[in-house]
Amino acid sequence: MELKRVVVTGLGALTPIGNSVSQLWQSLLNGVSGASPITRFNAENFKTRIACEVKGFDSLAHFDRKEARKLDLFTQYGLVASEEAILNAGLDLSLVDKSRVGVVWGSGMGGAPTFQEEVVAYAQGGMLPRFSPFFIPKTITDICPGHISIKYGFSGPNYATTAACASSAVAISNAFDLIRLGRCEVVITGGSEASVTECGIGGFSSMQALSTRNDDPATASRPFDRDRDGFVLGEGAGALVLEEYDHAIRRGAHIYVELTGVGMSADAYHITASHPDGLGAALAMQRAVEESGMQLADVDHINTHGTSTPVGDISEPKAIVKLFGDHAKAISLNSTKSMTGHLLGAAGAVEAIATILAIQNNVVPPTANHFNDDPNIEPLDYTFNQANARNVDFALSNAFGFGGHNVSIAFRKHIG
Repeated sequence: MELKRVVVTGLGALTPIGNSVSQLWQSLLNGVSGASPITRFNAENFKTRIACEVKGFDSLAHFDRKEARKLDLFTQYGLVASEEAILNAGLDLSLVDKSRVGVVWGSGMGGAPTFQEEVVAYAQGGMLPRFSPFFIPKTITDICPGHISIKYGFSGPNYATTAACASSAVAISNAFDLIRLGRCEVVITGGSEASVTECGIGGFSSMQALSTRNDDPATASRPFDRDRDGFVLGEGAGALVLEEYDHAIRRGAHIYVELTGVGMSADAYHITASHPDGLGAALAMQRAVEESGMQLADVDHINTHGTSTPVGDISEPKAIVKLFGDHAKAISLNSTKSMTGHLLGAAGAVEAIATILAIQNNVVPPTANHFNDDPNIEPLDYTFNQANARNVDFALSNAFGFGGHNVSIAFRKHIG
């Protein structure tokens, strides 16, 4: 069968460095850090006391008090970001065939705040078990796409994807397939996460995965820097409207980019560490380029997974050199996690948005907070500390997750 073309027609974002796509983009270009001391709870007894929290978010500005009580924060974030994306796409919901609109959403942790609150309340409440009737509906990871479909009446395929920090990248991959196989005309996709909780900080800290640069949070996330000491936990949501090309053209939609391919692989190596030679990462990127019908030499930019961890920041550049050879030095790499922090299951979607905007604007945002080169990291162009204005026609966005999950998404400039 002939596969359909897939384009991106809408974007929405709620992040630690901006509560809209335009705010996110300006902060990325200016190297703004979203890291600061944790305000969500008293973190004075934790080794890590910093995070990239969403700022200035008022639930009651988006939901009435009764509705807000039924929604975990990760679902609230997802609903707000998806609303921006749908409005941005200019979808006339009175004209769209809602049975042909799907929602595929990613989250690694789901309703982590709700789960913690309910268990703590039970532990403090004595022998009588009292749980909210909304405990389960607020916690399950698939509830966010469910709420999006209910709000807009979208009755196409509807489900969640979970692949740790690659969750929303997998969601975008699945949405891509639904459209190119002709099962949907439009899919709302992306991911959300709200894991800045005692359990989230404590759990990742016990793995020694988090930065402890508590006295200087703004520079704590240092991807590819010699002195990196772990990632900064983030939260938020990213949403994309994917659309079948002819459907978008018929309604006169603005097309950001064309989504041309996705590569997926498994490291089959370790539960948390990436393969030291980046074999799975290289395979995912290779598959994304091949599925796009492009050549490796066509890649202009890669938004790397780049978490600021000692091991991961070494293996991904190795994968790039292994796959691209001499062309690797001509690719503008970056890690937007240097500013947003690590949004876990939402990272793939937010970084896909950054990659799309890099193509549309021909500007690669910087990798902030670089101070010292690491001799163990391949000497490539990481766009350190300052945005790079250059032609970007074809780019990859990488997302990798605990369990060895690797996803690379390929976007190409829309050329009609």
